[in-house]
Amino acid sequence: MDLLVALTLLMLAVFLGVELITKVPPTLHTPLMSGSNAISGITIVGALVAAGADHSAFTTFLGFAAVALAMINVVGGFMVTHRMLGMFGRTRRRDTTADSSDAPDSAS
Repeated sequence: MDLLVALTLLMLAVFLGVELITKVPPTLHTPLMSGSNAISGITIVGALVAAGADHSAFTTFLGFAAVALAMINVVGGFMVTHRMLGMFGRTRRRDTTADSSDAPDSAS
């Protein structure tokens, strides 16, 4: 019975997550991903607790899988955030001496 309840909750969470993500406009995906890193950190703590619990080998395996997937999510979120913040950084100016040497010589 507990397994049936857990699977039902999992399916409802997957359905709700898909429905919520498809309703978010593309311009908000990156800021929302950046903000969700804190939530993923909480997920990692819960996954570590589940992996360390001595219930069964299957529970340990699921906890390990949860830790791995949550870490992938956090690292990916930080990479996207770093790339997004890089878009707002200073742009480098091209060297003006290189451009002037390519210009035709007007003295000859």
